[in-house]
Amino acid sequence: MAVDTKIASESPKEECGVFGIYGRGEDVARLAYFGLFALQHRGQESAGIAVSDGVTIKFHKEMGLVTQVFDEGVLRDLTGFMAVGHTRYSTTGSSILRNAQPLICSSAVGTIAVAHNGNLVNTETLREELIVEGIEFSTSSDSEVIAKLINKLRGESAEDAVLETMKRLDGAYSLVVMSEDRLIAVRDPYGVRPLCIGRLNGNNYVIASETCALNVVGARFIREVEPGEMIVISDSGMREIQALPTVRYATCLFEFIYFARPDSMIYNRSLHAARRRMGQELAREYPVPGAHVVIPIPDTSIPAAIGFAEASHIPYGEGVIKNRYIQRTFIQPDQRMRDLGARMKYTPLKEALAGKRVVMVDDSIVRGTTTGKLVRMLLEAGATEVHVRICAPPVRHPCFYGIDMATQQELIAARCSVEDIRRRIGATTLGYLSLAGVVRAVGVGKDKFCRACFDGKYPIPVPANVVMSKMILEKGTQPWRDEMPDQTDQVADSVETSMAISGPKSPIG
Repeated sequence: MAVDTKIASESPKEECGVFGIYGRGEDVARLAYFGLFALQHRGQESAGIAVSDGVTIKFHKEMGLVTQVFDEGVLRDLTGFMAVGHTRYSTTGSSILRNAQPLICSSAVGTIAVAHNGNLVNTETLREELIVEGIEFSTSSDSEVIAKLINKLRGESAEDAVLETMKRLDGAYSLVVMSEDRLIAVRDPYGVRPLCIGRLNGNNYVIASETCALNVVGARFIREVEPGEMIVISDSGMREIQALPTVRYATCLFEFIYFARPDSMIYNRSLHAARRRMGQELAREYPVPGAHVVIPIPDTSIPAAIGFAEASHIPYGEGVIKNRYIQRTFIQPDQRMRDLGARMKYTPLKEALAGKRVVMVDDSIVRGTTTGKLVRMLLEAGATEVHVRICAPPVRHPCFYGIDMATQQELIAARCSVEDIRRRIGATTLGYLSLAGVVRAVGVGKDKFCRACFDGKYPIPVPANVVMSKMILEKGTQPWRDEMPDQTDQVADSVETSMAISGPKSPIG
């Protein structure tokens, strides 16, 4: 099993990717595999696929990247006409196999598979209510609360149970739910996390977190799932139900800045084009007269660096090479390697930096540690000046809706001025793109976004007693470790990675 290298990243941690397909005559497991591969950037901790043939739900999930979890033999055994897939970055619950998704839940009325992107703010309350009713939990994930609630409420139809469950949930959720005979997709009434619909052919449909996953399986983008909407797909075709009234549009602004792939579309806007305009806005707000070269910190800031170079008429160049294979490894780095951190992930191009006044464009600063290491790396490679330009406003507030963003005490911009941050990271100058600049670049009014991590205005009310911790549900379950599972845990967990369920069985696979 692959383990996280825990090399610190300055950018906010990803959320999760969800994928669903209803495809008569299609190899749905293989299409789900490629869909998850396209969504790998949204989470690299675990991956899973569940399929249904109308009677039985089979599934396989494991820790690691999509290519580590699935092979030809596994995909060959996952036969059916529907599939739901998930690639995870943990925002509630440890990064261990028990919390991998899809979550499989069975009862007297049938079996469901649930894939969830987002985070609830009333998880503890719902979980305690279900425990009082005698319902047991196997994981420390808020997604299991959703799955158990749906299964408890199942009556005449799965969509009725999902609708009733939506009425109980507070927070951000984009869900794909699969019963034995239908696929259901829902989005919370604020639309915090993205979710879209594509058509494969005939009455075959695809649901995905981002449009890039539609492209890779050959599906044609139809539209985004609306906030509060439920999509039900079966042999009868696709039904659209406004399950809950849309409260407002509050898509996470960080999707445009960092999370979503540049070849995806949100609000019918190209992410690549929006990020390029962010760089142009940044050059206008914080110019660097006399700079020799503009370089990105790859990969997410490349479009913004191109835009900065275009607007400033400063040459664009590569100054840092990224090792794209450092994200997960079977070998834990020792403390010395952890301390080197950024050097394991990035290598400076000395010939492109020596004697140059450099503009370094990056997507965000969260804690400040990695940015400081990158600045030092560029200076040690011969840069005479390093002007840091960030294509996001200062991150001053934690996220409660599905981003594993540091607690407020860890956010450097929450306790330091811009000048203090500049000194700490060792930059010659430091400039953040304004919130107004981001909104101008996207081209959609600011009232269409959740901007809480920047301005502290949370669109979904957050209870005063909510604790900002992904481990909040670890109490009352089996004892969880702070670190990754040891080999004993891996052996125990591997028993549950592939199963087929038909009819009433034990809850949660």
